Amino acid sequence: MKYLILIYSNSQNWQHPMFMQRPEFHALPGEERERLVRQFNDLQQEITESGELVAGVPLADPMNTMTVRTPDGVPLTTDGPYLESKEQLAGYFVVDCESPQRATEIAARFPDARFSPIEVRPIMDLSGQEM
Repeated sequence: MKYLILIYSNSQNWQHPMFMQRPEFHALPGEERERLVRQFNDLQQEITESGELVAGVPLADPMNTMTVRTPDGVPLTTDGPYLESKEQLAGYFVVDCESPQRATEIAARFPDARFSPIEVRPIMDLSGQEM
């Protein structure tokens, strides 16, 4: 089963990996920062070698976002993200795991989870079958 792991972050400093840009990260002792970077690198290597990693994509700055709506069937495009939140979608990973527990285990191991929310969503099969 494929799962979408959505990583959110504050858009004040938009560089990837996002967890390394957080003030909370920089406030940690050097050894702890190094441990989190190793944790991230080790996790990426593990899920790549296991074949669970399908894709991992950082997103561009939210200010480059366009929002599209079609009121009355007429496309209306506006610039920028218009969410009522400081947190923006920063990037995502697609993993192919045996269980939802494994997908949430992987998500919890991203250092970003220490500083901001990470969402795990099942991806529907193209046949439209729900889980």
